[in-house]
Amino acid sequence: MSLRSPLLYAAFFVALSSTTALAWAAKDTQKPAAGAHKPAAAKKPAKKAAAAPAGAPKKLAKKTSAKTPPKPIVGPFYATRLEAMALADDIATRRNLDRTWVREAIGQANFLPQVQRLMTPAPTGAAKNWAAYRARFVEPRRIAAGVDFWQANKAALDKAERDFGVPAQVIVGIIGVETLYGAHTGDFRTMDALTTLAFDYPPDHPRLAERSAYFKGELEQFLSQCNRTNVDPLAPRGSYAGAYGLPQFMPSSQVRYAIDFDGDGRIDLLNSPADAIGSVANYFKGYGWEPGLPTHYPVAFDTTRLDKDALMAPDILPTFTVASFTAKGAVLQGPALEHQGPLALIELQNGADAPSYVAGTQNFYAITRYNQSSYYAMAVIELGETVRAALLAETLGR
Repeated sequence: MSLRSPLLYAAFFVALSSTTALAWAAKDTQKPAAGAHKPAAAKKPAKKAAAAPAGAPKKLAKKTSAKTPPKPIVGPFYATRLEAMALADDIATRRNLDRTWVREAIGQANFLPQVQRLMTPAPTGAAKNWAAYRARFVEPRRIAAGVDFWQANKAALDKAERDFGVPAQVIVGIIGVETLYGAHTGDFRTMDALTTLAFDYPPDHPRLAERSAYFKGELEQFLSQCNRTNVDPLAPRGSYAGAYGLPQFMPSSQVRYAIDFDGDGRIDLLNSPADAIGSVANYFKGYGWEPGLPTHYPVAFDTTRLDKDALMAPDILPTFTVASFTAKGAVLQGPALEHQGPLALIELQNGADAPSYVAGTQNFYAITRYNQSSYYAMAVIELGETVRAALLAETLGR
């Protein structure tokens, strides 16, 4: 498999001076940030020139007169980066891939400053607000789209629940929160996003080394998968983090958990809702989903013996038995008192108002393996439950 660009093109850009590359990067960082699902605005092509196909290399500029300075070259930034080419060689060796093909793929990836900005951590000190976060996802448009999605894919949702034990409303909640049922799957070129985050992760991030290593691994998985499935690595588009399809799987998750659930002989997370549904269910099974177990229980506190610091210490990881949970001042009722597995105290801050609390189970924790946030997990749960109630009300109203 070969890329659309000739080998001469990659060699030309390797020969560019680092000064030219850095000047281009500095100019591009002055552009305003784009939305999470929209790429940076494309530059207008030169007059009388045919538009280049997506991902194709820019042609060398023709000679111009002294009065008309040539336009700056805007090309594959990472072809000039020695560490990027070193990783390309390493990936090619480890994965038994064609060295030239891997070098061309990484070399033609563009540095995306807006991806770097979007990955920059939010300022610390701002109070979280569960009510505001919930309102972003549990809202009329998403609920209506969820009902439509459930009705159109009922057979696949029912099968996933039978095969994996994951309730349909949880799967519907995930796909709704992630992409509004396919309406917003992202428009960043995956090759650009992963390469930017592999080599130019926000430098002030407290876990810079760890996150850079993670995205180098995701870039390797992506290239290996493209080679195996004969896909042009410059073609796929997704989120600014490199996630893809209706369920927004990262490349490593696609390799481990994506399945052909519609039986057509191939896996398509972008165009096959059934494959997305089955893959989400398989993902949760891989992270220890327990069929029939609630995600959480209501919880109150006995302030006379409350040790909240101890209850909050494990964060969202289920750690306490019912006995040890209640001994530290948590108050459970009804079915929660019969719970056999570990529990965690989940805190959801509400800005200036009092926080909300629930007792999270192993299944709540499994949802946080999709996105390590208790706010995210509760939004998924409550969107799915709300869509389920709306679907039932619509069915009974017929």
